[in-house]
Amino acid sequence: MLQVESSINEQVQVGRLLTDHFRCPDDFVDFVVHDNLTADSGYFQFGPGVTCYGQCASGDTAASVTDSLHDALQQVSISGSSVHLPFDPVQVVNNLRHERYAGNHASSRTANKTSSLVRMLYYLARPLLPVAVRKHLQRRYLRDWSKIPFPNWPVDRTVENILEQLLMLSMKSKNVTRIPFIWFWPDGISSCTAVTHDVETADGFDFCTQLMDLNDSFGIKSSFQIVPEERYAVPLARLDAMRERGFEINIHDLNHDGNLLANRDEFLRRACEINLYAKEFGARGFRSAVLYRNIDWYDALDFSYDMSVPNVAHLDPQRGGCCTVFPFFNGKMLELPVTMSQDYSLYHILNDYSIGVWKEQISLIREKHGLMQMIVHPDYNIDPAARRVYAELLSYLSDLRAQGETWIALPGEVAAWWRLRSGLRLVKQGASWRIQGEGQEKARIAYARIVNGKLAYEFEATL
Repeated sequence: MLQVESSINEQVQVGRLLTDHFRCPDDFVDFVVHDNLTADSGYFQFGPGVTCYGQCASGDTAASVTDSLHDALQQVSISGSSVHLPFDPVQVVNNLRHERYAGNHASSRTANKTSSLVRMLYYLARPLLPVAVRKHLQRRYLRDWSKIPFPNWPVDRTVENILEQLLMLSMKSKNVTRIPFIWFWPDGISSCTAVTHDVETADGFDFCTQLMDLNDSFGIKSSFQIVPEERYAVPLARLDAMRERGFEINIHDLNHDGNLLANRDEFLRRACEINLYAKEFGARGFRSAVLYRNIDWYDALDFSYDMSVPNVAHLDPQRGGCCTVFPFFNGKMLELPVTMSQDYSLYHILNDYSIGVWKEQISLIREKHGLMQMIVHPDYNIDPAARRVYAELLSYLSDLRAQGETWIALPGEVAAWWRLRSGLRLVKQGASWRIQGEGQEKARIAYARIVNGKLAYEFEATL
Protein backbone atom coordinates (compact mmCIF):
# COMPACT_ATOMS: atom_id res chain seq x y z
CA MET A 1 0.00 0.00 0.00
CA LEU A 2 2.85 2.39 0.87
CA GLN A 3 4.56 1.68 -2.47
CA VAL A 4 1.35 2.47 -4.35
CA GLU A 5 0.90 5.73 -2.43
CA SER A 6 4.53 6.64 -3.14
CA SER A 7 4.07 6.02 -6.87
CA ILE A 8 0.91 8.14 -6.93
CA ASN A 9 2.73 10.95 -5.13
CA GLU A 10 5.59 10.81 -7.65
CA GLN A 11 3.10 11.03 -10.50
CA VAL A 12 1.52 14.11 -8.93
CA GLN A 13 4.91 15.76 -8.29
CA VAL A 14 6.18 15.18 -11.84
CA GLY A 15 2.92 16.52 -13.26
CA ARG A 16 3.13 19.56 -11.02
CA LEU A 17 6.68 20.23 -12.22
CA LEU A 18 5.30 20.72 -15.72
CA THR A 19 2.12 22.56 -14.79
CA ASP A 20 4.04 24.92 -12.48
CA HIS A 21 6.29 25.95 -15.36
CA PHE A 22 3.83 25.99 -18.26
CA ARG A 23 0.57 26.58 -16.35
CA CYS A 24 -1.10 24.00 -18.62
CA PRO A 25 -4.17 21.96 -17.59
CA ASP A 26 -3.48 19.07 -15.20
CA ASP A 27 -5.16 16.45 -17.34
CA PHE A 28 -2.58 16.84 -20.12
CA VAL A 29 0.24 15.33 -18.00
CA ASP A 30 0.51 11.75 -16.72
CA PHE A 31 3.89 10.34 -15.67
CA VAL A 32 5.00 7.15 -13.92
CA VAL A 33 8.49 7.02 -12.37
CA HIS A 34 10.31 3.68 -12.18
CA ASP A 35 10.44 2.26 -8.66
CA ASN A 36 13.99 0.83 -8.73
CA LEU A 37 16.16 3.90 -9.00
CA THR A 38 19.90 3.56 -8.38
CA ALA A 39 21.06 4.08 -4.81
CA ASP A 40 23.64 6.69 -5.80
CA SER A 41 23.21 9.83 -7.85
CA GLY A 42 25.31 10.53 -10.90
CA TYR A 43 25.29 12.00 -14.38
CA PHE A 44 23.25 10.75 -17.33
CA GLN A 45 21.47 12.24 -20.34
CA PHE A 46 17.87 12.82 -21.30
CA GLY A 47 18.43 13.09 -25.00
CA PRO A 48 21.64 14.25 -26.74
CA GLY A 49 23.32 17.09 -24.92
CA VAL A 50 20.77 17.28 -22.07
CA THR A 51 22.80 16.55 -18.95
CA CYS A 52 21.01 15.30 -15.83
CA TYR A 53 22.21 14.57 -12.31
CA GLY A 54 20.31 12.17 -10.06
CA GLN A 55 19.23 8.55 -9.75
CA CYS A 56 18.36 6.49 -12.82
CA ALA A 57 16.89 2.98 -13.15
CA SER A 58 17.71 2.30 -16.79
CA GLY A 59 21.52 2.38 -16.73
CA ASP A 60 24.63 3.26 -14.75
CA THR A 61 25.10 6.88 -13.78
CA ALA A 62 28.53 8.46 -14.21
CA ALA A 63 30.69 10.04 -11.52
CA SER A 64 31.88 12.75 -13.89
CA VAL A 65 30.04 14.76 -16.52
CA THR A 66 32.93 14.09 -18.91
CA ASP A 67 32.38 10.31 -18.81
CA SER A 68 30.31 8.50 -21.41
CA LEU A 69 26.75 9.22 -20.30
CA HIS A 70 23.82 6.81 -20.50
CA ASP A 71 20.83 8.26 -22.41
CA ALA A 72 17.70 7.66 -20.32
CA LEU A 73 15.47 8.94 -23.13
CA GLN A 74 16.01 5.62 -24.93
CA GLN A 75 14.31 3.78 -22.05
CA VAL A 76 11.24 6.03 -21.83
CA SER A 77 8.06 4.21 -22.79
CA ILE A 78 4.42 5.14 -23.32
CA SER A 79 1.70 2.84 -22.02
CA GLY A 80 -1.84 3.94 -22.70
CA SER A 81 -1.86 7.65 -21.94
CA SER A 82 0.99 7.47 -19.38
CA VAL A 83 4.67 8.26 -19.87
CA HIS A 84 6.95 5.84 -17.98
CA LEU A 85 10.27 7.39 -16.92
CA PRO A 86 13.45 5.68 -15.63
CA PHE A 87 14.28 8.70 -13.44
CA ASP A 88 12.50 11.29 -11.32
CA PRO A 89 12.45 14.64 -13.18
CA VAL A 90 11.55 16.51 -9.98
CA GLN A 91 14.74 15.25 -8.33
CA VAL A 92 16.86 16.04 -11.40
CA VAL A 93 15.47 19.56 -11.89
CA ASN A 94 15.87 20.36 -8.19
CA ASN A 95 19.45 19.03 -8.30
CA LEU A 96 20.16 21.48 -11.11
CA ARG A 97 18.31 24.49 -9.74
CA HIS A 98 19.85 24.00 -6.29
CA GLU A 99 23.29 23.12 -7.72
CA ARG A 100 23.35 19.79 -5.90
CA TYR A 101 25.47 18.32 -8.68
CA ALA A 102 28.34 20.61 -7.67
CA GLY A 103 30.82 19.69 -4.93
CA ASN A 104 29.41 16.21 -4.27
CA HIS A 105 32.73 14.36 -4.39
CA ALA A 106 35.51 14.24 -1.77
CA SER A 107 38.00 16.04 -4.05
CA SER A 108 35.51 18.87 -4.58
CA ARG A 109 34.83 19.19 -0.86
CA THR A 110 38.57 19.42 -0.19
CA ALA A 111 38.87 22.08 -2.88
CA ASN A 112 35.97 23.99 -1.34
CA LYS A 113 37.71 24.00 2.06
CA THR A 114 40.86 25.32 0.39
CA SER A 115 38.80 27.96 -1.43
CA SER A 116 37.24 29.04 1.87
CA LEU A 117 40.68 29.67 3.35
CA VAL A 118 41.83 31.54 0.26
CA ARG A 119 38.61 33.58 0.31
CA MET A 120 39.11 34.52 3.98
CA LEU A 121 42.68 35.69 3.33
CA TYR A 122 41.61 37.56 0.20
CA TYR A 123 38.84 39.47 1.98
CA LEU A 124 41.19 40.42 4.81
CA ALA A 125 43.56 41.97 2.27
CA ARG A 126 40.91 43.25 -0.19
CA PRO A 127 40.56 46.81 1.22
CA LEU A 128 44.28 47.34 0.57
CA LEU A 129 44.28 45.95 -2.98
CA PRO A 130 43.73 48.22 -5.99
CA VAL A 131 41.51 46.91 -8.80
CA ALA A 132 44.56 46.19 -11.00
CA VAL A 133 45.96 43.79 -8.40
CA ARG A 134 42.57 42.26 -7.59
CA LYS A 135 41.76 41.47 -11.21
CA HIS A 136 45.21 39.86 -11.69
CA LEU A 137 44.61 37.59 -8.70
CA GLN A 138 41.08 36.80 -9.86
CA ARG A 139 42.18 35.99 -13.41
CA ARG A 140 44.73 33.57 -12.02
CA TYR A 141 42.16 31.99 -9.69
CA LEU A 142 39.61 31.63 -12.54
CA ARG A 143 42.10 30.72 -15.28
CA ASP A 144 40.50 27.30 -15.94
CA TRP A 145 37.02 28.71 -16.55
CA SER A 146 36.89 27.84 -20.26
CA LYS A 147 37.66 24.16 -19.55
CA ILE A 148 34.62 23.59 -17.30
CA PRO A 149 32.33 21.19 -19.21
CA PHE A 150 29.11 21.80 -17.29
CA PRO A 151 27.00 23.92 -16.98
CA ASN A 152 27.14 25.09 -20.58
CA TRP A 153 28.75 28.45 -21.26
CA PRO A 154 27.64 31.18 -21.96
CA VAL A 155 24.04 30.21 -21.04
CA ASP A 156 22.81 26.88 -19.73
CA ARG A 157 19.22 25.93 -20.64
CA THR A 158 19.20 22.35 -19.38
CA VAL A 159 16.13 22.73 -17.17
CA GLU A 160 14.13 24.18 -20.06
CA ASN A 161 15.28 21.35 -22.36
CA ILE A 162 14.13 18.76 -19.81
CA LEU A 163 10.74 20.40 -19.33
CA GLU A 164 10.20 20.75 -23.07
CA GLN A 165 11.09 17.09 -23.65
CA LEU A 166 8.63 16.04 -20.94
CA LEU A 167 5.87 18.16 -22.50
CA MET A 168 6.48 16.62 -25.93
CA LEU A 169 6.28 13.13 -24.41
CA SER A 170 2.98 14.13 -22.76
CA MET A 171 1.61 15.28 -26.10
CA LYS A 172 2.57 11.97 -27.72
CA SER A 173 1.04 9.94 -24.89
CA LYS A 174 -2.22 11.89 -25.12
CA ASN A 175 -2.12 11.86 -28.92
CA VAL A 176 -2.66 15.61 -29.13
CA THR A 177 -1.10 18.03 -31.60
CA ARG A 178 -1.08 21.04 -29.30
CA ILE A 179 -1.33 21.88 -25.60
CA PRO A 180 -2.66 25.21 -24.28
CA PHE A 181 -0.73 27.01 -21.56
CA ILE A 182 -0.45 30.44 -19.97
CA TRP A 183 2.32 32.43 -21.64
CA PHE A 184 5.39 33.19 -19.57
CA TRP A 185 5.22 37.00 -19.54
CA PRO A 186 2.48 39.67 -19.44
CA ASP A 187 0.65 40.70 -22.60
CA GLY A 188 2.32 37.96 -24.61
CA ILE A 189 5.73 39.68 -24.65
CA SER A 190 8.43 37.30 -25.86
CA SER A 191 10.97 37.66 -23.03
CA CYS A 192 11.80 39.61 -19.87
CA THR A 193 14.74 41.82 -18.86
CA ALA A 194 15.82 43.03 -15.41
CA VAL A 195 18.77 45.39 -14.94
CA THR A 196 20.34 45.38 -11.47
CA HIS A 197 23.19 47.26 -9.78
CA ASP A 198 25.19 45.99 -6.79
CA VAL A 199 26.65 48.99 -4.95
CA GLU A 200 29.92 47.88 -3.33
CA THR A 201 31.77 51.06 -2.35
CA ALA A 202 31.19 54.64 -1.21
CA ASP A 203 32.35 55.88 -4.63
CA GLY A 204 29.81 53.56 -6.26
CA PHE A 205 27.05 54.82 -3.98
CA ASP A 206 27.92 58.42 -4.87
CA PHE A 207 27.82 57.51 -8.58
CA CYS A 208 24.28 56.05 -8.40
CA THR A 209 22.67 59.36 -9.35
CA GLN A 210 24.66 59.57 -12.59
CA LEU A 211 23.89 55.93 -13.35
CA MET A 212 20.18 56.59 -12.85
CA ASP A 213 20.47 59.54 -15.23
CA LEU A 214 22.04 57.25 -17.85
CA ASN A 215 19.33 54.62 -17.35
CA ASP A 216 16.60 57.27 -17.59
CA SER A 217 18.03 58.54 -20.87
CA PHE A 218 16.97 55.16 -22.34
CA GLY A 219 13.73 54.96 -20.33
CA ILE A 220 15.01 51.95 -18.35
CA LYS A 221 14.48 51.59 -14.61
CA SER A 222 16.65 49.27 -12.51
CA SER A 223 17.26 48.04 -8.99
CA PHE A 224 20.10 49.02 -6.65
CA GLN A 225 21.34 46.48 -4.12
CA ILE A 226 22.66 48.31 -1.06
CA VAL A 227 25.19 47.00 1.49
CA PRO A 228 23.67 47.95 4.89
CA GLU A 229 26.80 47.89 7.08
CA GLU A 230 30.45 49.02 7.09
CA ARG A 231 30.98 49.79 3.38
CA TYR A 232 29.37 53.28 3.31
CA ALA A 233 26.78 55.40 5.08
CA VAL A 234 23.22 54.78 3.87
CA PRO A 235 20.97 57.80 4.50
CA LEU A 236 17.36 56.67 4.21
CA ALA A 237 16.50 59.97 2.51
CA ARG A 238 18.76 59.02 -0.41
CA LEU A 239 17.06 55.65 -0.75
CA ASP A 240 13.68 57.38 -0.73
CA ALA A 241 14.87 59.75 -3.45
CA MET A 242 15.98 56.82 -5.62
CA ARG A 243 12.59 55.16 -5.18
CA GLU A 244 10.80 58.41 -6.01
CA ARG A 245 12.60 58.34 -9.36
CA GLY A 246 11.11 54.90 -10.03
CA PHE A 247 14.12 52.78 -9.11
CA GLU A 248 14.10 49.85 -6.71
CA ILE A 249 16.08 49.30 -3.50
CA ASN A 250 17.17 45.83 -2.36
CA ILE A 251 19.60 44.43 0.21
CA HIS A 252 23.09 43.32 -0.82
CA ASP A 253 24.48 40.98 1.85
CA LEU A 254 25.17 42.46 5.31
CA ASN A 255 28.68 43.91 5.11
CA HIS A 256 30.11 42.28 1.94
CA ASP A 257 32.97 40.58 3.78
CA GLY A 258 32.52 37.23 2.01
CA ASN A 259 31.63 35.38 5.21
CA LEU A 260 27.83 35.42 5.15
CA LEU A 261 27.75 31.67 4.46
CA ALA A 262 30.84 30.69 6.44
CA ASN A 263 28.74 28.43 8.66
CA ARG A 264 25.08 27.88 9.49
CA ASP A 265 25.13 29.58 12.91
CA GLU A 266 26.84 32.70 11.55
CA PHE A 267 24.41 32.82 8.65
CA LEU A 268 21.40 32.63 10.96
CA ARG A 269 22.81 35.42 13.14
CA ARG A 270 23.42 37.65 10.14
CA ALA A 271 20.07 36.74 8.57
CA CYS A 272 18.30 38.28 11.58
CA GLU A 273 20.17 41.56 11.03
CA ILE A 274 19.57 41.45 7.27
CA ASN A 275 15.83 41.00 7.84
CA LEU A 276 15.79 44.08 10.07
CA TYR A 277 17.52 46.12 7.39
CA ALA A 278 15.01 44.85 4.82
CA LYS A 279 12.20 46.37 6.89
CA GLU A 280 14.12 49.59 7.49
CA PHE A 281 14.99 50.03 3.80
CA GLY A 282 11.61 48.82 2.54
CA ALA A 283 13.36 46.12 0.48
CA ARG A 284 11.71 42.95 -0.81
CA GLY A 285 14.69 41.48 -2.68
CA PHE A 286 18.10 40.14 -1.61
CA ARG A 287 21.44 39.32 -3.20
CA SER A 288 24.49 37.91 -1.43
CA ALA A 289 28.00 39.29 -1.91
CA VAL A 290 29.99 37.89 -4.85
CA LEU A 291 27.04 35.53 -5.53
CA TYR A 292 28.15 33.25 -2.70
CA ARG A 293 25.10 31.15 -1.97
CA ASN A 294 23.45 28.20 -0.27
CA ILE A 295 19.78 28.53 -1.10
CA ASP A 296 18.87 25.59 1.11
CA TRP A 297 19.47 28.00 4.02
CA TYR A 298 17.45 30.88 2.59
CA ASP A 299 14.27 30.06 4.49
CA ALA A 300 15.79 32.19 7.26
CA LEU A 301 15.62 35.28 5.04
CA ASP A 302 12.41 37.31 5.03
CA PHE A 303 12.27 38.40 1.39
CA SER A 304 9.88 37.93 -1.49
CA TYR A 305 12.70 37.05 -3.87
CA ASP A 306 16.42 36.35 -4.08
CA MET A 307 18.87 37.15 -6.90
CA SER A 308 22.01 35.30 -5.77
CA VAL A 309 22.09 32.28 -8.10
CA PRO A 310 23.85 32.52 -11.47
CA ASN A 311 22.72 30.53 -14.47
CA VAL A 312 26.29 29.44 -15.14
CA ALA A 313 29.09 30.47 -12.77
CA HIS A 314 32.32 29.80 -14.67
CA LEU A 315 33.57 33.35 -14.01
CA ASP A 316 32.49 33.48 -10.35
CA PRO A 317 34.48 32.35 -7.29
CA GLN A 318 31.72 29.86 -6.39
CA ARG A 319 31.34 27.64 -9.43
CA GLY A 320 28.14 25.88 -10.48
CA GLY A 321 24.92 27.40 -11.79
CA CYS A 322 21.19 26.70 -11.68
CA CYS A 323 20.95 25.75 -15.40
CA THR A 324 17.69 27.65 -15.97
CA VAL A 325 16.71 30.99 -17.51
CA PHE A 326 13.39 31.22 -15.66
CA PRO A 327 12.38 32.19 -12.11
CA PHE A 328 11.66 29.29 -9.78
CA PHE A 329 10.29 28.91 -6.28
CA ASN A 330 12.56 27.90 -3.41
CA GLY A 331 10.09 27.34 -0.62
CA LYS A 332 8.42 30.65 0.20
CA MET A 333 11.01 32.64 -1.73
CA LEU A 334 11.17 33.15 -5.47
CA GLU A 335 14.57 32.83 -7.12
CA LEU A 336 15.36 35.22 -10.00
CA PRO A 337 18.54 33.75 -11.50
CA VAL A 338 21.34 35.94 -12.79
CA THR A 339 21.37 34.79 -16.40
CA MET A 340 24.00 37.12 -17.89
CA SER A 341 27.66 37.71 -17.06
CA GLN A 342 28.52 40.46 -14.61
CA ASP A 343 30.16 43.58 -16.00
CA TYR A 344 33.19 43.05 -13.74
CA SER A 345 33.74 39.59 -15.22
CA LEU A 346 33.63 40.91 -18.77
CA TYR A 347 35.83 43.92 -18.17
CA HIS A 348 38.40 42.54 -15.73
CA ILE A 349 38.44 38.75 -16.19
CA LEU A 350 37.82 38.44 -19.95
CA ASN A 351 39.24 41.93 -20.69
CA ASP A 352 36.31 42.42 -23.05
CA TYR A 353 35.00 45.98 -23.37
CA SER A 354 32.14 45.17 -25.73
CA ILE A 355 28.58 43.84 -25.57
CA GLY A 356 29.43 40.79 -27.70
CA VAL A 357 29.07 38.24 -24.88
CA TRP A 358 25.94 39.95 -23.59
CA LYS A 359 24.34 39.88 -27.05
CA GLU A 360 25.12 36.18 -27.41
CA GLN A 361 23.58 35.48 -24.01
CA ILE A 362 20.52 37.57 -24.85
CA SER A 363 20.02 35.59 -28.07
CA LEU A 364 20.22 32.22 -26.27
CA ILE A 365 17.86 33.33 -23.50
CA ARG A 366 15.37 34.78 -25.96
CA GLU A 367 15.25 31.45 -27.81
CA LYS A 368 13.69 30.01 -24.64
CA HIS A 369 11.68 33.19 -23.90
CA GLY A 370 13.40 33.47 -20.52
CA LEU A 371 14.58 36.14 -18.09
CA MET A 372 17.63 38.24 -18.98
CA GLN A 373 18.98 39.48 -15.65
CA MET A 374 22.30 41.30 -15.50
CA ILE A 375 24.47 42.90 -12.81
CA VAL A 376 26.13 46.22 -13.67
CA HIS A 377 28.08 47.83 -10.82
CA PRO A 378 28.07 51.60 -10.33
CA ASP A 379 31.58 51.17 -8.88
CA TYR A 380 33.09 49.93 -12.16
CA ASN A 381 31.10 52.20 -14.49
CA ILE A 382 32.66 55.36 -13.11
CA ASP A 383 35.28 54.52 -15.73
CA PRO A 384 34.19 56.17 -19.03
CA ALA A 385 35.22 53.13 -21.15
CA ALA A 386 33.02 50.81 -19.12
CA ARG A 387 30.19 53.34 -19.11
CA ARG A 388 30.24 53.51 -22.92
CA VAL A 389 29.81 49.72 -23.08
CA TYR A 390 26.91 49.87 -20.63
CA ALA A 391 25.25 52.65 -22.64
CA GLU A 392 25.55 50.46 -25.76
CA LEU A 393 23.84 47.63 -23.87
CA LEU A 394 21.02 49.95 -22.76
CA SER A 395 20.55 51.08 -26.35
CA TYR A 396 20.36 47.46 -27.53
CA LEU A 397 17.82 46.55 -24.85
CA SER A 398 15.80 49.68 -25.63
CA ASP A 399 15.62 48.62 -29.29
CA LEU A 400 14.42 45.13 -28.33
CA ARG A 401 11.70 46.67 -26.18
CA ALA A 402 10.63 49.00 -29.00
CA GLN A 403 10.25 45.95 -31.24
CA GLY A 404 8.04 44.26 -28.63
CA GLU A 405 10.70 41.57 -28.03
CA THR A 406 11.24 42.06 -24.31
CA TRP A 407 9.56 43.44 -21.19
CA ILE A 408 12.06 45.54 -19.21
CA ALA A 409 10.93 45.41 -15.60
CA LEU A 410 12.18 45.92 -12.07
CA PRO A 411 13.04 42.67 -10.25
CA GLY A 412 10.11 43.32 -7.91
CA GLU A 413 7.78 43.55 -10.90
CA VAL A 414 9.18 40.31 -12.33
CA ALA A 415 8.66 38.53 -9.01
CA ALA A 416 5.15 39.94 -8.61
CA TRP A 417 4.18 38.73 -12.09
CA TRP A 418 5.65 35.25 -11.58
CA ARG A 419 3.75 34.88 -8.31
CA LEU A 420 0.58 36.16 -9.96
CA ARG A 421 1.01 33.76 -12.89
CA SER A 422 1.47 30.85 -10.48
CA GLY A 423 -2.09 31.42 -9.25
CA LEU A 424 -3.67 31.50 -12.71
CA ARG A 425 -5.21 28.43 -14.32
CA LEU A 426 -6.77 27.41 -17.61
CA VAL A 427 -10.41 26.30 -17.63
CA LYS A 428 -12.35 24.79 -20.51
CA GLN A 429 -15.20 26.88 -21.91
CA GLY A 430 -16.99 24.98 -24.63
CA ALA A 431 -14.48 24.22 -27.34
CA SER A 432 -12.03 26.89 -26.17
CA TRP A 433 -9.98 27.83 -23.09
CA ARG A 434 -9.96 30.86 -20.85
CA ILE A 435 -7.67 32.05 -18.07
CA GLN A 436 -9.07 32.30 -14.58
CA GLY A 437 -7.62 34.10 -11.56
CA GLU A 438 -6.32 37.44 -10.34
CA GLY A 439 -4.39 39.23 -13.07
CA GLN A 440 -5.98 37.25 -15.89
CA GLU A 441 -6.34 40.41 -18.00
CA LYS A 442 -2.53 40.60 -18.38
CA ALA A 443 -2.09 36.93 -19.25
CA ARG A 444 -2.24 35.35 -22.71
CA ILE A 445 -3.09 31.83 -23.86
CA ALA A 446 -0.44 30.17 -26.00
CA TYR A 447 -0.17 26.71 -27.53
CA ALA A 448 2.78 24.33 -27.57
CA ARG A 449 3.24 22.28 -30.73
CA ILE A 450 5.88 19.85 -31.96
CA VAL A 451 7.66 21.12 -35.07
CA ASN A 452 10.53 19.08 -36.54
CA GLY A 453 11.02 17.25 -33.26
CA LYS A 454 11.18 20.41 -31.16
CA LEU A 455 8.67 22.37 -29.12
CA ALA A 456 7.32 25.50 -30.79
CA TYR A 457 4.94 28.10 -29.39
CA GLU A 458 2.07 29.96 -31.02
CA PHE A 459 -0.49 32.36 -29.67
CA GLU A 460 -4.19 31.69 -29.86
CA ALA A 461 -4.81 34.45 -32.40
CA THR A 462 -2.30 33.04 -34.89
CA LEU A 463 -3.86 29.56 -35.08
